[in-house]
Amino acid sequence: MPGTELFGEEERKEVNDVMQTGILMRYTHDQQRNNHWKARDFETEVKKITGAKYAHAASSGSTALATALASAGIGAGDEVIVPPFTFIASVEAVLFVGALPVFADIDETLCLSADGIKKAITSKTKAICLVHMCGGMADMDGIIDICTKNNLILVEDAGQAFAASYKGKSVGLFGKAGAYSFDFFKIATAGEGGVLVTDDERVYKHAETYSDHGHTHIGNNRGMEQHPIIGFNYRISELNAAVGVAQTRKVPAILEKNRFNKKILMAELSKTSGISFSKLPDPAGDSATFLNILLPDTEAAKRTVGELNAAGVGGFNYWFTNMYHFINQWDHLKEMRTASKLPVQVLGAPQNYATMQLPKSQEVVGRLISFGIRCTWTEQEMKTLAAKISEAVTKALKPVTI
Repeated sequence: MPGTELFGEEERKEVNDVMQTGILMRYTHDQQRNNHWKARDFETEVKKITGAKYAHAASSGSTALATALASAGIGAGDEVIVPPFTFIASVEAVLFVGALPVFADIDETLCLSADGIKKAITSKTKAICLVHMCGGMADMDGIIDICTKNNLILVEDAGQAFAASYKGKSVGLFGKAGAYSFDFFKIATAGEGGVLVTDDERVYKHAETYSDHGHTHIGNNRGMEQHPIIGFNYRISELNAAVGVAQTRKVPAILEKNRFNKKILMAELSKTSGISFSKLPDPAGDSATFLNILLPDTEAAKRTVGELNAAGVGGFNYWFTNMYHFINQWDHLKEMRTASKLPVQVLGAPQNYATMQLPKSQEVVGRLISFGIRCTWTEQEMKTLAAKISEAVTKALKPVTI
């Protein structure tokens, strides 16, 4: 978790700016705030990293994505293609704007594949919610081609891929809108927070208004502002934004160190038979927050997990059995267990979520083990970790003698 490794005076200074004024809300109280506008500063820093024309901070990556979907015009009854491998917020956001998730296969990029999307498209498909998983990026050329040919809206969930890019362009900026997460486990953290980015002025205007009860933020009397559209409260606080400002400024240095450390680990692990790595369509654009290794098959991966646990090696995820990142464990979705009725339950799901078959996703995620990259590792710590991973894999792949 690079961001949380580097908490220091920079974060304290930004937070203290807010505490000294007592203005914790991102809007209004212009005279009392001593010209401190941390949410605005946070958005500015994100634009510097990504090159986005517009950025809007929200209370979480989840609400940033929900805002992105709504601001792109996706709503009740719209079929949206989603991946089965993602933090479940990607699917929840689609459900809670009233749209209908349609699951499609991923490939070794760990993201939706062009082939998987093609197979899932119907005459009712309106959009794709593309998730850039585990610090990398999807194969954008093929996906953009599909969107163009089928007149589909693209919204990107780049929650795990802030600072990643594809052929020089930041992920999150290929479609109508994109969203990044700044929760506690990301390359930069605000504690809780997210940022929507777009190059489309209309989408940005909708996002700014939608995420704050319809406020236009025009004038100096909040209670008398116009409300051109219905919205809700997805605002970020100035305290969270203050942490996000300091953290985002550290991202270029974190990115450089992440890539250096990942390169060392990959070089060491490449020497071990049976280990391969997830596919990066543009290796130069990797945010390098995860080292994603692929074993020969699911059973080999499960045995490797057992060996890693037995050796006391931590800091990894076996997503195949993770409760929140892979569809196999989403029984509450499959059984539509909800607190209150959702549009999908009224309109009908476009797939049977309990019985649908996504063989490529099962095969890829079954083989996948991901290690979080730390920017504070020493070279010796990385070599020790690589040796332990190699030993675990070698034991797991050792032929069983009878």
